[in-house]
Amino acid sequence: GCIAVSGGLEVASDRLLKLIDKGVTVEQVARVTRNFTEAGIMVHAYLMYGYPTQTVQETVDSLEMVRQLFEVGILQSGFWHQFAMTAHSPVGMYPEKFGVIKETETIGTFANNDINYIDKTGIDHNKFSFGLKKSLFNFMHGICFDYELQDWFDFKIPRTKIPTDFIERAINEDNNFNTKPTAKVVWLGSNPDAEYFTKTKKGNSWEMASITFHDKKESFTIQTNKNEGEWLVSILEKIKVSGDKIYSFQEVKADFEFEMENFELFWYSKPINTLREFGLLVL
Repeated sequence: GCIAVSGGLEVASDRLLKLIDKGVTVEQVARVTRNFTEAGIMVHAYLMYGYPTQTVQETVDSLEMVRQLFEVGILQSGFWHQFAMTAHSPVGMYPEKFGVIKETETIGTFANNDINYIDKTGIDHNKFSFGLKKSLFNFMHGICFDYELQDWFDFKIPRTKIPTDFIERAINEDNNFNTKPTAKVVWLGSNPDAEYFTKTKKGNSWEMASITFHDKKESFTIQTNKNEGEWLVSILEKIKVSGDKIYSFQEVKADFEFEMENFELFWYSKPINTLREFGLLVL
C-alpha cells in the first residue's frame, strides 16, 4: 500500500499560493496532511522561497507555518528550494505579471532552461537559505520548536504575523457543513466487513448494519440502518483511492439520493465523522 506522499506546498502563504494559481490555501494543506498522517501515510513537502514578489515578512511567515505543521505532527519531511525561473513556466512566459524582468530571451536546451531575472523587490533571498534549511533539519528531528525564528538567522528579521495556533485551529475547525459540491471525496482505507442484523426495542424492529474497518493500528466499528450501511459499503468501493474515477461531493450526494433521502443528515452524522478520522477525505 501507500506509505508516503510528496506534495508541493511551495510557499506557505495564501497570497503567493493564489498568485501561483495553486488552487489551495495553507489551511486546506494542513487538513490534507492531517488526514494522510492519521491514515499512516508519511508526508514530504516541497517548499519554496524567493518567489517573485515574495516579501521578507512572507518568508518569515512561511517558516512559521512550516514550524507549526511539524510541531503538531502532520508533516514529517520537507526540503526548501530557492525559486528559479524556467523558460516555459508561467513566470518565464509572463514575467510582467510577477514583477520580474528577464535578463535574456535566450532559451537553453532541455533541462538547461533557467533564465536569469531581476526581482523588482530587490530582496536578496539567497541569504535566507542557511537559516531555512537549518531550522527545517531540526524540525524534522522533532526538536527546537520553541526557538525564536530569529535564532535561525544571523541578520535581523521581522517577527512573524502568524498566530501561534494557526495550524492547530485549521485542523480542528469543523467546516464539514460548508462542503463545496465540486470537492473531491476519496477513501484511503481498506474494504470493510459488513454484518446485518435485526434490532428490537419496545416491540419495534428494524434492520441494522454493523460495519468493521481495519487499518494498520486498530479496528473500529460503526453502525447505521441497513439501507445506509449497504450504500456506504458500495460508495466506499467506488471512491477508493485506487479506483478509476474521482467522485465529487455532488456525485456522492446524487448516488445516495437515488434511493434514499436526507443525505446531509447522514453525511454529517457520527459514523461518517468517525470515517473522516480514518481515511475518508473531502478535498
